[in-house]
Amino acid sequence: MTRSPARAARAALTSPALACVLLGAIAATGFAPLDLWPLALVAFAAWLALVHDAPTLRQALWRGWLFGLGHFTVNNNWFQHAFDFQDAMPPVLGYFAAVGLALYLAVFPMVAAALAWRFGRRTTATPDPAFVLVFAAAWIATEWLRSVLFTGYAWDPLGVMWLPAIGIARLSAWIGTYALSGVTIVAAGSLWMLARRRVAMPAIVIPLLALAALSALWTDAPAAPANAPRVRVVQPDIGQEDRSESDGERVLSALEKLSGTPGATPRLVVWPEGVVRDYLEDGYPFYAYDWSSPAYLRRRIARLLGPDDILLTGGTSLSFDREDRIAGATNSVFAIDAQARLRGRYDKAHLVPYGEYLPMPWLLKPLGLARLVPGDIDFTSGEGPGNLTLAGFGSIGIQICYEIIFSGQTVDRAHRPRLLFNPSNDAWFGSWGPPQHLAQARMRAIEEGLPIVRATPTGISAIIAADGRLLATVAHETAGAAELPMPPALPVTLFARLGNLAAGLVMAAMIALAVALRRRER
Repeated sequence: MTRSPARAARAALTSPALACVLLGAIAATGFAPLDLWPLALVAFAAWLALVHDAPTLRQALWRGWLFGLGHFTVNNNWFQHAFDFQDAMPPVLGYFAAVGLALYLAVFPMVAAALAWRFGRRTTATPDPAFVLVFAAAWIATEWLRSVLFTGYAWDPLGVMWLPAIGIARLSAWIGTYALSGVTIVAAGSLWMLARRRVAMPAIVIPLLALAALSALWTDAPAAPANAPRVRVVQPDIGQEDRSESDGERVLSALEKLSGTPGATPRLVVWPEGVVRDYLEDGYPFYAYDWSSPAYLRRRIARLLGPDDILLTGGTSLSFDREDRIAGATNSVFAIDAQARLRGRYDKAHLVPYGEYLPMPWLLKPLGLARLVPGDIDFTSGEGPGNLTLAGFGSIGIQICYEIIFSGQTVDRAHRPRLLFNPSNDAWFGSWGPPQHLAQARMRAIEEGLPIVRATPTGISAIIAADGRLLATVAHETAGAAELPMPPALPVTLFARLGNLAAGLVMAAMIALAVALRRRER
């Protein structure tokens, strides 16, 4: 006998496995561009209940992994779009790559669920604060592990979803984004206990109120003084498909038209990653330039600048062996002054696997796989977070594209900059990736108490205050520029001093509180 569609739907919704997949997908709507964080919080609360009620550890593992599969498949749907620009691999492979990435990332919520079930759950079916606290601590640990294992993939930690409620997001200035993710699990657990007609225990409510009080102490970053140097962000709105070698002149003309005119106040003009294809450095073997001239390119750029202006742009640097053969390349940012001189270079340190280099090429190349960035040479990594000291502007920290998503790894703590520049090439990222990338840059601004300037070819470019507010933006897929006085930095935050040790301390406090609650029950 066949079931009616309505009965089949009801039967599917009563399946814990299917429910976990659906809840994971719903939880992904809490992030940009949808920002449905109340809905995401409810989805996490329902998932915690399903994990808690799992009859065995194996079922808890399964429910955790299925939630992660739904969550990361939806959250990283933009990943497919990168394959639309790849000649070596068919675009349809992007759909399999997005799901394949989710299959791996789902391991982390799976481990968090298993740890909470094994060490936080009582044998009774009654929800309790200790389980929630252990779950929150496990989530902090696994989210941090996700950011470091196999070079790390820290995209959209749970705490990022609080940006629409920026007062809560600003807690990351004290505890960091990963610890804020743990606080989010505690908030979801409180909803779950209330739904089960259990009043949230003071052991959970009091710490949440204390964190809310810390948030209330935050004040907005001050406005820039009238005599501050200015920063101008240029977004040409030229997509990845329009940046071949033959399009170089058109791209450069678009950048020039949007770079503004010099004035009495020094300007820091910033161009995106991936738009300047010709080399800017002298001294390469003749064949490397392919009839281009780095001196001419620098002079052309310098004509846009006043005597005290400096331009920062993404570009590529080459290294050579003793036989003058190309030995490596770096994804870099160059500083150019009005005299057409190079005033400094930063080399990207945290490279994108499969994007800027192909892991295990001996295995993957025979299978027909290639990296997504055009060219035959894999990029090599730089030394880590670094600064360019520019006359009239001070110390400018650089984080290229993907580097900005790694909480606690974006600033040289021994030499704190006054501003971070984050050039990016978000044209790869479809419609969901750019607002998610911008959101993570805003979290870094809050954590470090530093303003951040983002320049991307197609958006979303922005000037971000040191408290995470958006001071100016250029919308996605819009040509334009934004210019403001350079925003000031805030005093060094607690997180800027401690880094992710702060998250570790919060995690330890949650575990200690859970243990104390268990002992009190005995």
